[in-house]
Amino acid sequence: MEITLTADKYDEVVLGADGTVLIDFFATWCPPCRAIAPVIAEVAEEHPEITVCKVNVDDEPALADRFAIKFVPTLAVLRHGKLLASVSTYMDKAGVMKFIEDAVAGDVQ
Repeated sequence: MEITLTADKYDEVVLGADGTVLIDFFATWCPPCRAIAPVIAEVAEEHPEITVCKVNVDDEPALADRFAIKFVPTLAVLRHGKLLASVSTYMDKAGVMKFIEDAVAGDVQ
């Protein structure tokens, strides 16, 4: 399940998560964001152990600023509220899963 993340819900959702959190920062006008949306939805559906959140940067500029988002789509992986890694690009599902696994393992360059 994907969660629409807002600044008001950040502490409850992200800091309250038990495990890994993936945040997809996107904009509705961004073609690569629209392309990665079904990939993120598949990850959310197939991996309930990952808290998957979506942030519309136009609707939530404070969250975009908090993560210094300059480009969309940007994916961020967090654990216990700590940012482990972020990347600004389109990826297929295998790429997203590898990015998450590498971030959790501390292997992101």
